[in-house]
This record gives sequence, structure tokens and C-alpha cells, in this order.
Amino acid sequence: MNHYTNEELKALTDKATAGDKESLETLIVSVQDLVFNLSLRMLGSFPDAEDASQDILLKMITHLSSFKGESSFSTWVFRIAVNHLKNYKKHMFARFPLSFEFYGEDIRNGRIDDVPDLTQNVEKSILAEELKLSCTNVLLQCLDPESRCIFILGTMFKVDSRMAGDILGITPEAYRQRLSRIRGRVADFLKEYCGEYGGGKCHCADRVNYAIQNHRINPAQLDFTSAVPARELMEVKEAMEEIDGLSQEFSFCRTYQSPAGLRKLMRDFLDGASFSVVRDA
Repeated sequence: MNHYTNEELKALTDKATAGDKESLETLIVSVQDLVFNLSLRMLGSFPDAEDASQDILLKMITHLSSFKGESSFSTWVFRIAVNHLKNYKKHMFARFPLSFEFYGEDIRNGRIDDVPDLTQNVEKSILAEELKLSCTNVLLQCLDPESRCIFILGTMFKVDSRMAGDILGITPEAYRQRLSRIRGRVADFLKEYCGEYGGGKCHCADRVNYAIQNHRINPAQLDFTSAVPARELMEVKEAMEEIDGLSQEFSFCRTYQSPAGLRKLMRDFLDGASFSVVRDA
């Protein structure tokens, strides 16, 4: 992904709001992977993340004229996305909330040996990898939205505490303290239960059929293992900060390209009459 200075991005927003389609497309491309990955970690599933990303990008487009360059463009986009996602109620886990207690109980007592082969001739190692990626993403749904957002900003995007505090409306000190506590909770859970990233007894290969039976993965639709990795996300951190020494505990925080459907929708928007909302905003 190309990097632009804040001055260049401000110039692009001015051109876009004046009706320059190429400048608007450049702005969308510069942030769409960032928005999608934030949405995916906040909401837990690809379909929900794609829907929310569409909403966020359209909201960004229609509010471009409000970007004054007083903060970085990435901070401005993050603030729009975070405010939207913290209050997003249309995703699956808003209807069926999770907790660490529920997840732990399922790992301890799930009857994984009583399930027939449901792999549909898909290689078990592929399904185990899908489950690992899905499980660690869904694990974040055990956090409340504010805590989940803090964890994602600090662990996945490695956002500097000054920028994160600005995005969340809290002090940098409060952000660092809360991030350390939240990362400690997630790390403790992984150490107790997860055999892939911690010292627990739960191994994805043993739970593939159980996961299929409970609709946690689908052999016919492998969202995580079929997703295209993002080569690079927008550079957002202002400085590296060692908050709590847990940085290496969360290697599951992979990043992905935004789905083809989302990219097509944005191209269709740019090619359609709806582009006028940017000029008229």
C-alpha cells in the first residue's frame, strides 16, 4: 500500500470534495484494507465485516469535507470506524454474545469425540488451520466492544498511545493501562486453554468435526484460509511502545486484503451517480 504524507492526503481530500474521482479512489484504496481488518476483528465474521466496512467507507466519503488536517488522516478514519463499530448491533455476536467463561466451559466439556466425520473430503489440516484462525478471531468477541477496540488498536495495529487516546477520547496513560490489563486477560486465557498459542490442551485438529457440527467453520466456505493476506497496512503508529512485554503472544493477528465484493462496490460507487454525494456533502 502506498504511503502519503498528511499534507498529500489533505490535498487529495480537497480534490475529492471538489469532484475529482481519481483522488477519491486513491483515498478509498489507501484505507479500505485498514477499515476491513478493524471491522473483521471487531465483529468476528467476514460477512459482517464486509457490510460494516461498506458503511464506514461510505460514511468516510460523505464526510470528507470535515477533514481539516488537524490530525493525521489515519486517525480521522480510525475515529469514524471505531465510533461506528463500537455501536454496531447488526452482527452475529451482538445477537449471540460470548464470554471467556462460556468459551472455557466449551473447551473443557465439549463432546468432541462423539461427532462423526463431517469434513466433506476437505483435508483435515486445512480445516484445522481455518478453525485456528476463526477461533482466535472469535475469541476477541469475549471482550466488551470498548476493550476489544483497545486490544485491536494496540495489538494488531500497534497504534501509538497518543493516537489511540485521541481516537478513543481517553488519555494516553489510561489507554496504556487498559491495554495492558486486556492483553493480560487474553494471554491468560490462551495459556490456560489453547494448545496452539499457549499451554492448554485444546488443539484445533482434534476439534474440527465438533466445530463443523456447531457451525463454527464450514468446509464449503473457508473464509480465513482462502482470504488473501494484506501485504501491508497503512502505517499508523507514531512510535513503538513496549506496553507489557506481551507483543509476541498474539501472532494470530493476521491481516487480509479487503474482499473483492467490497472493492467492486466501491468501484461501482465511483462509476455511478452516487459520486455526487461527495461534491454535495
